[in-house]
Amino acid sequence: MSGQSLVEKGRFVGRTAAFVGLTFSMYGMLELDTAVSPASEREAVLHAWIRRYGEALLKLYGVQMIARGPHVARGDIYPGRGAGERGRVFVMNHRSGLDIPICLAHIEATILSRADLSGWPVIGVAARRVGTLFVDRTNKQSGAAAINAMTASIERGRAVLVYPEGTTYEGDEVRPFKPGAFLAAQRTSAEIVPVGLAYEGAAASFGSESFADHMVRVSGAPRTRAAIVVGEPIVDVSGDVGELRERVRAEVQSLVHAARRALDVDGEGSS
Repeated sequence: MSGQSLVEKGRFVGRTAAFVGLTFSMYGMLELDTAVSPASEREAVLHAWIRRYGEALLKLYGVQMIARGPHVARGDIYPGRGAGERGRVFVMNHRSGLDIPICLAHIEATILSRADLSGWPVIGVAARRVGTLFVDRTNKQSGAAAINAMTASIERGRAVLVYPEGTTYEGDEVRPFKPGAFLAAQRTSAEIVPVGLAYEGAAASFGSESFADHMVRVSGAPRTRAAIVVGEPIVDVSGDVGELRERVRAEVQSLVHAARRALDVDGEGSS
């Protein structure tokens, strides 16, 4: 925090305290709402609270969103179920710790996340409660287990959201995708929904720094502008998995460029 002004440091401290309070208060309200709801409605209750939590985090951290594409452009969440009531597979680029609340607020899906996050204070508690799937990308057994977990989730009608680049990167270039999500989609014949995300400037990017340092910097910013663009579902997921993931990667890249244009046009209009 040494490079931050007193105002930025104060903003970080205040937002961090509010994040902890918000997380545990909404966790408690979720549990209460779940306890008094019929069993048949509990999954809908869970999704509703996940979205509220994502929207509350975006407001807390001063994230101003532009949303384009089916469902999200009109302010709706993108539904997790596709044809045959199977869960969808959402794939997108990964750029920031803010990606998570953006996804929670716009997409009805279980997120595939790094394994160590499950043990983090506060964040880990919330992630486990909402059904996050965890994978250690350095462990082949963990990767196989994650594919099986994604497959089971899809077959139960719950969508999964994956960052198939495997980690965060700076900039708009979409790196090569790992195959796990595409194997799960092929096993279940699930629709793949490509998503592109872009941030204004470089301040929100998570690059060569610790996650703690990244969140200190992001929390100190007065506001962050971001754009999410959702593409049309890819229904035919058959064929060679390598060709499929490259086809989807190219579509995500196109959507990232569309998100960048949305930010640029909106910025010109508001100046």
